Amino acid sequence: MATRRYEQRLRAQAAEETRRRVLDAVYDQLRETPSQPVSVDRIARTAGVARSTVYAIFGSRAGLFDAFAADVLERGGFRRVLDAVADPDPRVTLRAGITGGVHTFAAYRDVFRALVSMAQLDPDAVGGAMQRSDERRAKGMMRLARRLGRDGLLREGLTPKHAADRLWVLTSFDAFDLLYSGRGRSANAVAGVLVDMAERAVLA
Repeated sequence: MATRRYEQRLRAQAAEETRRRVLDAVYDQLRETPSQPVSVDRIARTAGVARSTVYAIFGSRAGLFDAFAADVLERGGFRRVLDAVADPDPRVTLRAGITGGVHTFAAYRDVFRALVSMAQLDPDAVGGAMQRSDERRAKGMMRLARRLGRDGLLREGLTPKHAADRLWVLTSFDAFDLLYSGRGRSANAVAGVLVDMAERAVLA
């Protein structure tokens, strides 16, 4: 029994190492040739596996990029955003959520830039992962706006729907990158500007 558990552990470790190599190969390709479509064949070669292995692990091109997007968020510290969402005070969620999102974008700015640009040029280029990510963000902004509305914290006359629209713009990668790359601001400075704008835009 001990031998079987040891072998199972070795197989699981080998599978995770293979999965990691494939995801790292996606990082490499996005950084080296950000203007070129991502090639699963090239990813497989870089990772030292067969193309069929990539699909066996992730199921599809969409599955690969969903896993990659989740990996980028995890490595970038997206836990800070999740912790902010869990805070019972929606004002803390707004401030800490924007700040956490900014630092996540900054940690892998070049990768996010490539993903966002590819998705704009061809929605299927990264398996629809960015569209699904944006859909989740839109729902998150709507939930936050409703929380602010229930607590009487929205500006007079501002509906949760319109508040969510404003928050959607201010939490986007493009809003971050206009300041971070376009103006050369630090991540902390960008977070400060966007939090201030969000508070002025939606809070009473």
